Amino acid sequence: MSIKTNKSLTKRLKVTKNGKILSRAPGFNHFNAKQSRTKQLGGRKMNTQNFSNKVTRTYLPNA
Repeated sequence: MSIKTNKSLTKRLKVTKNGKILSRAPGFNHFNAKQSRTKQLGGRKMNTQNFSNKVTRTYLPNA
């Protein structure tokens, strides 16, 4: 019996070649017109996520 991957979580994350888990900064989908330009561009950066090994194995078994 194999573990299924949590699809909703994998769509929000990116696993790099070296195994780092990246995600987008929260809160930058819409209503960005009133923000300063530096804050708008800062929302485009990917953030490194630190999950425990147990969580990674449970939700991302192929990572």
